[in-house]
Amino acid sequence: MMNSGLLIIDKPSGYTSRDIVNMVGRFLNTKKVGHCGTLDPIATGVLVIAVNDALKILEFMSNDTKEYIATVKFGISTDTLDISGNILEQNKNYFLDVVKLNDVINSFKGKYFQEVPLYSSVKVNGKRLYKYAREKEAVLLPKKEVEIFEIELLSYNHEGFSFRTVVSKGTYIRSLIRDIGVKMNILCTMSNLRRIRQGIFSIDDAISLEDIENNRLKFIPIEKPLSMYHSEIIDGYLEKKILNGSILDNLYDKEIVVFKNKDHKALAIYKIYDKNKKKIKPIKVLKKRD
Repeated sequence: MMNSGLLIIDKPSGYTSRDIVNMVGRFLNTKKVGHCGTLDPIATGVLVIAVNDALKILEFMSNDTKEYIATVKFGISTDTLDISGNILEQNKNYFLDVVKLNDVINSFKGKYFQEVPLYSSVKVNGKRLYKYAREKEAVLLPKKEVEIFEIELLSYNHEGFSFRTVVSKGTYIRSLIRDIGVKMNILCTMSNLRRIRQGIFSIDDAISLEDIENNRLKFIPIEKPLSMYHSEIIDGYLEKKILNGSILDNLYDKEIVVFKNKDHKALAIYKIYDKNKKKIKPIKVLKKRD
């Protein structure tokens, strides 16, 4: 039987998210592999990998909150906003006020407009920002609203500090650190980042690259992340209609409905039909599950 489901990888530093995807694809001999929630090469921790059928549900996980532990170095700024970049400025002549540091960190709780880093994959006028950077072409960096749900100072010394935070989709921790530094009037750059949770998946669910190489895989069925939506168990005629992508009467009074077979395997995801609120239509139909 073909492997299908989610793998939670503890990504080590030095690898891109695409590196991990390629590694899993080669090991499982499939091109149907993707990831949710990119991690920069310097970052470690939870990387959600989807294999085969699981690719179809990635969009239902992309809005998940993410939890990080970050480490910050004082007195330096770089073009990438982390220590892997080229140094732009150094200033060791700063005074660390711990009370102010704690107050500034806590001031970021809530929503704010964050400037996207130059070294990122965000597109401006159809071109990714990192390409502007590499070609030394000027570009106006966009801002977008992000939300910091939780943030707390964990440790500090004269060289820097560490903190834990829970953030919304699209939040750049590198940018958050820069913005904390601006408020502190101290140059700050990210020296380490570890993602310890994405949505319902924590670092405790993760396997290592060594586990992959030694075939110690822990596939998580797609039903787990879909459990947050209303589900209906079906069989017979209705099951055939659903697998054929038929539009159905909306009998469920829900925005999204996950239909499962008698073995509780997800068959399709439906949502309210925009053209007729009394109907629901398929947005993802999974092939017949064994």
